[in-house]
Amino acid sequence: MLEEDSGPSELGTLEFWNAQYSKEVENFSRHGDQGEIWFGEDIVDRVITWMTSNVDTTASIVDIGCGNGHILAELARLDYKKLTGLDYSEPAIKLAKAIAEKDGLEIHYEVSDVLEGLPNKYDVIHDKGTYDAVCLSENKLEARAKYLMSIEKALNDNGYFIVTTCNWTTDEISDHCKNYFELFKTIPTPQFKFGGKIGHVVSICVFKKKK
Repeated sequence: MLEEDSGPSELGTLEFWNAQYSKEVENFSRHGDQGEIWFGEDIVDRVITWMTSNVDTTASIVDIGCGNGHILAELARLDYKKLTGLDYSEPAIKLAKAIAEKDGLEIHYEVSDVLEGLPNKYDVIHDKGTYDAVCLSENKLEARAKYLMSIEKALNDNGYFIVTTCNWTTDEISDHCKNYFELFKTIPTPQFKFGGKIGHVVSICVFKKKK
């Protein structure tokens, strides 16, 4: 995505997400519908497959912008113990807590805005779509800087920062992160061809702190 193309969007507002998750809380209460899996199940599976091969079950893991907590629920079922979900939308956290309680899963959830800092330090920080939303906020450059500083402060020295984005290529997001992180791994995602070029609808990048 070109910088000039990423103007403010309702996807970058708390009001949008509160409305979105308020509907999903109601749907879960009435019908047991756990809500949308952003980016789809295949992308979640790719992240989890990488994590199960590279991250110990005793690692402290946080999902920022956790929404309904889907990826944390999947990790809990795989015996990961130290799981935290953060979201600045209260209805999102309400939904995630309700799902975890119904399924008997031990996951800590709390309302928290990544731009104001994270409550603890973690071995793994996972983001699926939150960075995209930050980049669509009204003051995107300031918000992006705050986001990256928060992640850097909260990530343990040998930890992993895993980010899934549909708005930025691997090269672009690596450039955004270059003052704080180094690209460690790119998790493969489906490719498409257009005009003789190969691209990805979604990029999944694993970063580590710069030494």
